[in-house]
Amino acid sequence: MLDIQIDKVSKTWRTDDQREVVALDNVSFGVPSGGFCCIVGPSGSGKSTLFDVIAGLVPTDSGQVVVGGKAVDGPGAERGVVFQGQSLFPWRTVQGNVEFGLQAQGRPRAERREIAKSFIDLVGLAGFEDARPSTLSGGMYQRVAVARSLATSPDVLLMDEPFGALDAQSRESMQSELIRIWRAQGTTILFITHSVQEAVFLADRIVVMSARPGRVVANIDVALPRERDRTSAEFGQVMREVYTHLTSNAPSDIGIGGH
Repeated sequence: MLDIQIDKVSKTWRTDDQREVVALDNVSFGVPSGGFCCIVGPSGSGKSTLFDVIAGLVPTDSGQVVVGGKAVDGPGAERGVVFQGQSLFPWRTVQGNVEFGLQAQGRPRAERREIAKSFIDLVGLAGFEDARPSTLSGGMYQRVAVARSLATSPDVLLMDEPFGALDAQSRESMQSELIRIWRAQGTTILFITHSVQEAVFLADRIVVMSARPGRVVANIDVALPRERDRTSAEFGQVMREVYTHLTSNAPSDIGIGGH
C-alpha cells in the first residue's frame, strides 16, 4: 500500500464575475500506508477541492501531492475514487459496473468476471450481479461503488462523503462494512465527511479544516480500539476534541451526530 503526503497545497478559483476565491491555503498533512484518515470541516473549507487535487482531477496552484513517493499530476490507477451520489452507470448491471475499470485496463473477459465477482461477494452483494442500479437501495448502491473502486486493486481509496445521502441506519451499516473491507484489504483510505461521529468511528487520524480559506487547524490521532462503541465516554471525548476545533474555526453547519 502507498502513503499520501500533502505538502503546502494551495488552490484559488476564479468565479464567473472574476472574483478570486481561495479554496485551499498552504495545506499540509500525511496519511501513512494502510492508514484511514478522515477530513472534516464546514462547507467552504475546501474539502472537495482537496479531494479533487489528490485524485488528480484538478492541478494545484502551489505545493504538491505525493502518493507512494510519486508526485500526482493527473488521475492514476493506484487511486480509486468513490463519490457521493449517483456515480454508477445506470445501463450496466452490478457485475458490469464492477467490471468497468478492469475492462478499461484490457483484462480478459473471464478474468474480469472472476475478479468482479470476488469484490461483489466482499461487499455482501452476492446474488445481485444482474441487478440494475435503479433497483438497489442507497446502501447497496454505495456498496457497488466501493466494489468497483476496489476491483482494480488501488493502493489508495479516496471517498468524498460517500454515505452522506443514506439514512442513519444504512449509514452506520456502511461504516461498519467499510471498516471490515479496509481491514481485509489494507488499502490506504482518505475519507471526507461533515459528520464528527462518522470521522471518530472510522478514522485512525482526523484532519480538521477551517472555513474558507481551507487550512488545517488540527491533526488528531484516534487511538480508540475497534470495534468502536459510539456510546462510550472515550468516543464522546474524542468527538468533543474534534468539535472544539470546528466550533472555534467554522460556522454552525457541522453535524456532531450521525449526519
